[in-house]
This record gives sequence, C-alpha cells and structure tokens, in this order.
Amino acid sequence: MTEHAEEFEAHRPVLTGLAYRLLGSLWDAEDVVQDAYLRWSRVDRSEIRDARGFLITVTSRLAIDQLRSARVTREAYVGPWLPEPVATDALGPLDTAELRDTVSYATVHLMERLTPPERAVFVLREAFQLPYEEIASIVEASVANCRQMYSRAGRHLAAGRDRFPLSDDEHAKLLTRFLEAARGGDLAALTELLAEDVVAWSDGGGKVTAARRPVTGRTKVLALITGLLDRYEIEAFDVLDVNGAPALAVTADGQRQVALLGLRDGRIEAVYTMRNPDKLSRLFAGS
Repeated sequence: MTEHAEEFEAHRPVLTGLAYRLLGSLWDAEDVVQDAYLRWSRVDRSEIRDARGFLITVTSRLAIDQLRSARVTREAYVGPWLPEPVATDALGPLDTAELRDTVSYATVHLMERLTPPERAVFVLREAFQLPYEEIASIVEASVANCRQMYSRAGRHLAAGRDRFPLSDDEHAKLLTRFLEAARGGDLAALTELLAEDVVAWSDGGGKVTAARRPVTGRTKVLALITGLLDRYEIEAFDVLDVNGAPALAVTADGQRQVALLGLRDGRIEAVYTMRNPDKLSRLFAGS
C-alpha cells in the first residue's frame, strides 16, 4: 500500500461514519467513501494542507448529492423507509456524546425529515464540531444561512431525541423487560414501558411482510405486538450492539429481524423493526 493510500485509510472510519449519518445506509456510505478515495488518489498531495478537512469536504459533498437522488427512490419505497441498522464497531469513532447521539437509530431516522443541506449542516456541526465558516464552504451556503439551517434542524429533531439517554446497561435491561413482557403477554408491564404516543415502524421493503404504515398510539401498538406474538413463535433471540446501543435480533417463523427502541424519559416512544433482508445482510454476515 502506498503512503497516499495509507493516509486515506487512516481517515476511512471517520469518513464512513460521516457518510452513514448523512445517508442512513452503510452500503451507500461505503460507495461514497470509495468515490472519495478515487478523488484523493488523483490529487496532488503537496497542494493539500489539511488531509482530514479535504476528505470530509469531498465525502460530505458526494453524500449530499447521493442523498438528493436517494430521496426520490425512498419516496417510492414500499412502506416506511427505515435506515440500515449497523453494527456499532463499523461506524467509526464514537468517543463523544455528540458522535454517539448522531448515530443512534432514532436520530438517523429523524434526520430523514431534514433537507440534504440541513442534514449536512447538522451532522458537521453537531457531531464533528466544524466551525460554521468551514461548513459554509462545504455546503456552498453563507455562514448566516448555515446557522439558520442548524437551528431549524435542531427544532425538527428536538421532539424525538431523548433528553436523558440511558446507559448501555440500562438500555439493555429495558430491552430485556420489553421482550419478556411481550413474550409473556404481560399487558400491564408493556403498558408501563410504552409511551402513550409510541409509534411502531416496520420496514419490509416489499420483500417480506411488514406494516405499510406506522402504527401510532399505545393501544394500537399493544394490539400489534400481541397480535404478532399470537401469530408467530419466537424461535431465537439475541442482543446486539447496533447504532451505538443494544438492539434485539429475533428469529420468528424462520424470518430474521432486528428491533430497535427509541427512548424518551425512560419510556419507549418508538419501536423500529427491520425485516428487509437486504438491509440486514451486513449485520448478520457470517452468523
């Protein structure tokens, strides 16, 4: 490997994490990072003062372009489009609260509400702490406009982000309580765990059976959970580290799926079930 390639590889984990936050798909993120590498391989290294800054700029711009085209495809998706759940160790450094929070499944899903420039501004400022002047150059907007986009993005995401996030251990315990209550048909325990306005999302991608619309409200979500458990037997389950938090891998009726929880104030406000095998292939590769 050349020195040029080695320098790029040192930055690859950060770039992959950045691209995933912007796209919600590890497949697309890795394609974008590979395109960034091709551009890097063609530049004169002596003309680049800050390799990390250059690569973040290139990756961000490529991801924004990719996101614009992807949004058209996602609007025609069969049922709700959910982000690809990704093993935490594939998402680059998570050594600050902001890096961890912006890769959480609930936040990545919520960021679908943002325009591509808003999403880029939010991620670059919130997760990577870039100055507004640098962000403005990347998204080709004024500093004032970038400040407005960041503020607007924060308002869009505020309602769905947990103000008091649980530790991994607490999160895992709540996940286990949820599974035990569901399998035991303990409606009282499930009612206590679920927020009144809880929403259940399911992504089958048109490849497997899944709800075509979000199910909203505690009563309807309880009916959904109990109905599914009456119909399908859980054959196996395991807890995985996904998007920076524990997630539940379940096999039911021969179908593998992953359930992730969105939490707020110690209660479950969202249940995300990924059933689309295409979006699970990386997570379950080799298992």
